[in-house]
Amino acid sequence: MRGILGKKVGMTRIFDEKGEIIPVTIIEAGPCYVTQLKNTEHDGYEAMQLGFEEVKPKKLTRPEMQHLRKKDLPPLRHLREFRLKADEEYAEGQKITVDIFEVGEMVDVVGVSKGRGFAGGMKRHGFHGGPATHGQSDRQRSPGAISSGTTPGRVYKGLRMAGHMGDARVTAQSLKVVMVDPERNLLAVRGGVPGAKDGLLLIRQARKQG
Repeated sequence: MRGILGKKVGMTRIFDEKGEIIPVTIIEAGPCYVTQLKNTEHDGYEAMQLGFEEVKPKKLTRPEMQHLRKKDLPPLRHLREFRLKADEEYAEGQKITVDIFEVGEMVDVVGVSKGRGFAGGMKRHGFHGGPATHGQSDRQRSPGAISSGTTPGRVYKGLRMAGHMGDARVTAQSLKVVMVDPERNLLAVRGGVPGAKDGLLLIRQARKQG
């Protein structure tokens, strides 16, 4: 499956041929390097490992540096895997740029959502809260009852309650590519993508192309 690593630059808008506004997210995608190839015989599955964002050697551990030196590659901050199809062929050390995608193509963008800290049921799950009258002076944002007494006599696992919100892996599916700029390593996709500015993103061929 074709894919590349990048980081979120921010959101803006562009105009199409009809003069209509298209909200887009600008992504600095690549260049990436194929740092390792995995196969069914040795690893049990077909995949390629991509490296992105050159950094100073002191930013990496010795095992990370040795892993990259074996392929004569520069120090790279991020390493991520992409599963491969049977007909896809890559070579270790190969450079991957943003021109693997075309305008009009659909892609999936994977990132880590913004962390919201500890949040209540209304913010985290969209609960409507309790009534503001009939003696409920301090229950407006309460989640209400979480179980019953005799049956089941306990709280079910996975019950939606207050807790840590955000800071989780999120996939935005089937976003349309509206701009590809190989000279500046920029990619623009329609709509928003998960994560904060400068957050790491995985851009891959969409599973749902319809």
